[in-house]
Amino acid sequence: MTVSAEAYLATVTSTMQRVATEQRANVAEAADLIVAALRADGVVHAFGTGHSEALAMEIAGRAGGLVPTNRIALRDLVLHGGESADVLGPKLEREPAVAHRLYEMAPVRPPDVFVLASNSGVNGAMVEFASIVKQRGHGLVAITSARHSARMTSRHPSGRKLADFADVVLDNGAPYGDATLPLPGGGAVGAVSSITAALLAQQITVEVVARLVAAGERPPVYLSANITGGDEHNAELEARYAGRIRRGS
Repeated sequence: MTVSAEAYLATVTSTMQRVATEQRANVAEAADLIVAALRADGVVHAFGTGHSEALAMEIAGRAGGLVPTNRIALRDLVLHGGESADVLGPKLEREPAVAHRLYEMAPVRPPDVFVLASNSGVNGAMVEFASIVKQRGHGLVAITSARHSARMTSRHPSGRKLADFADVVLDNGAPYGDATLPLPGGGAVGAVSSITAALLAQQITVEVVARLVAAGERPPVYLSANITGGDEHNAELEARYAGRIRRGS
């Protein structure tokens, strides 16, 4: 396969189409789970580590997205937990104990639902977090790579993976290793998981809003803060969820 921008575009396009087709039923199921939570006065909490944090940013706090959403991140240990910034590092996501502190610091209530993203689905913090979410009785949507996860050994003491805990599993369609265009000397370039995860996140959001509109309900959706009236519109909606959604971190 040629290594070029055009080849990558073709690969991304075909992968996105495959994901959109194969995951259609799972997207609908995830939307149903979230709608039920919102109608019970719940909030959607999104968590991803590494590049999967981009998924959480697609879910929580962006134009066209749902207002009752909260992003959880490893840096919450510093911003809200009083830890030194030195604690942050590339291997922190492998530590199961981190999950307990993150959950305890999050503004969680019983009806809340979680969307967790991990391409590999095997790191200790994410797997432990998923375990906690289900122990506490929350709904859980997982976005992961089925192909990558299947070839990995769990880094969690239980031997389980993110998908094992989820009520709904969405496959982001990424290959093992994430990158898609093989290089002549070995390795590959052109990762796709962030793009396909963003697609799934937006599809879920759109399906949630479609269900609310069909039922005659006004969906709590953000306007861009960079259009006239956006700040006022958003502040009014955010006030309904005071203390339950974090912004600016």
